[in-house]
This record gives sequence, structure tokens and C-alpha cells, in this order.
Amino acid sequence: MINVTKSYMGNPEKFKAYVDGIYASRWLTNRGPLCCELEERLKDYLGVRNIVLVSNGTLALQVAYRALGLAGSAVTTPFSFVATSSTLQWEHIRPVFADICPQSWNLDPKRIEASLQADTSAIVATHVFGNPCAVDAIDRVAQLHRLKVIYDGAHAFGVRHAGQSVLNRGHVSTLSFHATKLFHTIEGGAVVTNDDDLAERVRLMTNFGIADFETIEGLGTNAKLNEFSAAMGLCILDDIALILEQRAEIGDFYQRHLGDHLQLQQPTPDSEPNFSYFPVALASHRQMLAARAALQEADINPRRYFYPSLDTIDYLQPQRPQPVSRGLAQRVLCLPIYPGLGRQVQQRIVDTLLPLCDAPRLSLAPLRRAL
Repeated sequence: MINVTKSYMGNPEKFKAYVDGIYASRWLTNRGPLCCELEERLKDYLGVRNIVLVSNGTLALQVAYRALGLAGSAVTTPFSFVATSSTLQWEHIRPVFADICPQSWNLDPKRIEASLQADTSAIVATHVFGNPCAVDAIDRVAQLHRLKVIYDGAHAFGVRHAGQSVLNRGHVSTLSFHATKLFHTIEGGAVVTNDDDLAERVRLMTNFGIADFETIEGLGTNAKLNEFSAAMGLCILDDIALILEQRAEIGDFYQRHLGDHLQLQQPTPDSEPNFSYFPVALASHRQMLAARAALQEADINPRRYFYPSLDTIDYLQPQRPQPVSRGLAQRVLCLPIYPGLGRQVQQRIVDTLLPLCDAPRLSLAPLRRAL
């Protein structure tokens, strides 16, 4: 079975060399040398001022909320991985949904104000499938209402918008380095911010609030990245150009063969995609189910990212229905895309889907990797 992704593992000999160093030093965690090296290399590669590595992307969001002092409610997107909303609920911040843009599939800035509550303290938006949000419009709403902005950038590693890393936008951006991501540390994540004081607060919070061996400066948790995970990250980062190049080639193949027959996510202008996913929207829920069944019959395992629409989750009620998100969640499939996926398999995927695509051209814009 060809799954929607396959974890890239890098050079095993290089990883073993890092592991030998860990065995020699016996420094396994607590901000070891490999973790520090990975942070510095990621700052340089991504073009960000501060990055704090953490043990997973979920904790990155939770620590960010705490560090920013969020309370009350936050306006967020219903079309995202569940962690975007569940982390808010976990931290006793009430998620209030605003619907998505039918073209970009991101939180629609024009719908945010209608969802604001008296106790709203933040906007939490996702760069869905790595496609940058309408950051300028979101910033205008946030400034008008004095709200914090957190971007869930779990899919946005390496994505640039308007000539710089999209992770530089908002008060905080978070990353996931889960094994399924194009850059990973097996499990891991990061908090990114341009605010030096906030970065230091995040760093303290990820280590129980401990400043030194005799000083505890505040409430914290254990969210540190270990040295074995950092070693994997260093190996993957060495190959990141190859990873992005191969993903772009596969994404271009899909776009050329399916773009006239399926609805594709409209890329945000002046942005460079990373092809972390390749989502397609079928014409209806019924057609999506038929496409999934046909692909599985051909030994292809697509995924329903993101389903269900988060405004339907029981523990997040009550919510106003978000019809654009609900409709899209019924129709989207993500196709396999990862380095090493053979052209014959890509062609099998295309050949399986095309007979089921009974709608005329639905693509809203070509998906091209910016040069």
C-alpha cells in the first residue's frame, strides 16, 4: 500500500555518527549540543530571529498560548488538524470558529470580526497545507481589536511570503516536526518569534520555569527536545533542498494532469509553496468516497485531511455552523507526495482519478513552485 506520506530518514551513517557522539557524552536532553546546533542552523535556514525547539508541535501551541498570557476565547479556523483547536480548549481558552476562504482554504479575515467575543484575546490561524494566510488582513483586524496573533505553521516549514519566511508574521508561529512532516525530528516542534523577551519566556516555560540550578522563575512544563531527535533533524536538514525539489516535481506532475479536472487550493499570491501536501477537492462527498475507494483498490492510501470540520466536534460546542469548511471537509483528499515516490505510481494515481472526475475545470489557479 502506497501511503499518503513516507518519513524521510536521511543518511543512516551520518545519524549513527551523531548517536555515537551522544553515547560518548551521555548528554541526552536538557538543551544538549545537538539541540543547540539545530536551533542555530534552523534560524539561519528559515530566516527567523528566535526559534525554541520543543518535544512536539502540540506543546509548541500550548506553550505559546501560555507565554502570551491568552485567556477567554480565541477566533480560529475550523479547517485544520484538531490540535489547533484542542490545544486552546486544553488551556481553557474557548475556540470560536470563523469560516474559511473557499479559494485559499485558510481562515477568512472578512469573517473574523463577526466571531469576536467580549473576551476574545487572540486569533489563531493555520497556514493550511503550507499555503500562507492573508497575513496583512489578519494583522489589520488584530491591531484594530488589540488581539494577539498565533500562526499554526505546522505545514509551513520553509514557506516564504513577500520575500521572507512566513514564520516571521504574527506574535508567534509554531512548527511541527512530527515524522510525517517534510522536515522532522521523529517527534518535535518549535516556537518562533521576533520578540526576544517572549522567546526567553518560552524557553523558561519549556524547562519547568527553571532559570538555573537554584532559581525557578515561574510556572513551566517539560517540553524539551532530546538529543536523538535533534540528531535526526540535523540529518534531514542536510538534505532539505533535495526533499523540496522532489516534492515540487511530484506536485507539478499532479497539477499538470489533474488541474483541469479537480479543484485545487488557490495559492496565496507572492508566496513559495513547499508541497508539504497535495490536496484535491472532488465535486461532491459521494465522488470523494468513490475516488478514495478506487485509489485504495489500486493500493493507494490517500487521507481525508482535514475531516471532520472542527466546528462539528462535540467537546467544542456550542458553535455556529461554518458551511464553507464543512462542505470542503466532505470533498478533500490528500494524495501521496514524498521523496522517492515513483513516476509510475504517480501515473497510477492520476489514471485512477481521471475517470471519476466528471466536473469541468475546477482548478482556481495553477500551483507552481516559485523560482
